[in-house]
Amino acid sequence: MDGDADSDGRAAAIARAVFLDRDGVINRVVMRLGRPESPRAMSEFAFEPGVAAAVERLKAAGLRLFVVSNQPDLARGKLAPETVAAMTGAIMRALPIDAVRVCPHDDRDDCGCRKPRPGMLVELAREYGVVLGDSFMIGDSWKDMAAGRAAGCATIMLERDYNCGAAADYRRPTLADAAALIVSIMDGGR
Repeated sequence: MDGDADSDGRAAAIARAVFLDRDGVINRVVMRLGRPESPRAMSEFAFEPGVAAAVERLKAAGLRLFVVSNQPDLARGKLAPETVAAMTGAIMRALPIDAVRVCPHDDRDDCGCRKPRPGMLVELAREYGVVLGDSFMIGDSWKDMAAGRAAGCATIMLERDYNCGAAADYRRPTLADAAALIVSIMDGGR
């Protein structure tokens, strides 16, 4: 895309993006039997503190913003498609997100879209003209980090009690801290 001209003959800008996991990044996880899981009802769905300001900062920096989420409870029959649609709608109404992608499969389905595979990121990059090597993946699990690495993105792990051992390019306590890091990197570390 770099060097392509638009209809006015100007060089087209390279699109950079931030891919955000949903549960544990955009909204709070639900702890079940000591494990972090996705909300299964709208009554369990709550945004993480500070998410709106952090996402607005990323959008103001000129980044495309995408939510990419594994939702295996759909395949397991524990989550209704209408509930996922309602949660997606709540995200799209509240935040300046360009698109949301959901993988409805379980591990046994062996699909290309379920993280740790990079399918959702690659599909969105193709659709929106995003350069993956200039983009970022923010998540709270090793699967998010592996998907980001496989796609060629820089990875940022949000520190949670349940992900201490997961590897990432960067670790930050909050989405606001991750947004500040990305803006700093885009500004050349200034």
